[in-house]
Amino acid sequence: MEDLLGLSLQPIMYLLLFTYVFGGAIAGGTHRYLQFSLPGILVLSVVFATLGTGLMLNQDIATGVFDRFRSLPIARWAPLAGAVLGDMVRYTISVAVTLGFGMILGFRVGTTALAAIAGCLLLLFAVAMCWFSALIGLLTKTPQGVQWFGFLAMFPLVFGSNLLVPLATMPGWLQAFVKVNPITYLTEAERGLLTGGPAATPAVRSLLWALGIFVVFAPLAVRVYRRRT
Repeated sequence: MEDLLGLSLQPIMYLLLFTYVFGGAIAGGTHRYLQFSLPGILVLSVVFATLGTGLMLNQDIATGVFDRFRSLPIARWAPLAGAVLGDMVRYTISVAVTLGFGMILGFRVGTTALAAIAGCLLLLFAVAMCWFSALIGLLTKTPQGVQWFGFLAMFPLVFGSNLLVPLATMPGWLQAFVKVNPITYLTEAERGLLTGGPAATPAVRSLLWALGIFVVFAPLAVRVYRRRT
């Protein structure tokens, strides 16, 4: 219940604060900025929500939950994969709340229903990031360590992108990083699919990044999980 409440309130706070604090300064009006920022806030909410996977894994291992799974006739990696895939429900709730409350504030989808549904590629990226979060949760000893190392890794990626501000407003040295940031590709894909504009290239790049993250971190997480359990 508390997790569900947090998933619901967090994107609402992001929308209210970013729209009404930054809207006038960045876009000259709250409605115009909402159209620009909401796809980015979708990415922000879901990417940070993936830290929950690492936190829950860390807590479950500390309390011996996974020790009980060892006595069951299932594959050793099945509980880990189940925990990651089960979090898809959490991300879907976060996306639904963000879009729903954004529409209450005045956001409107500027593309077709099919394009908007294709925006769910965000969930595929989130699943890949879950494995990164799971690895952190398995390597650290405490939930506080998961939060510290998780935010340390994710903050530069999330806020070092065009998620909340246009790329052109940034200094040149920062633009060089932002242009190759996977969060930038994901945000551009979401903007194109929800509000219009080029979406094919950033969507493909986002999927390739998601595949790369999965290929690297999923085997590492499974290996560490087998060692710890």
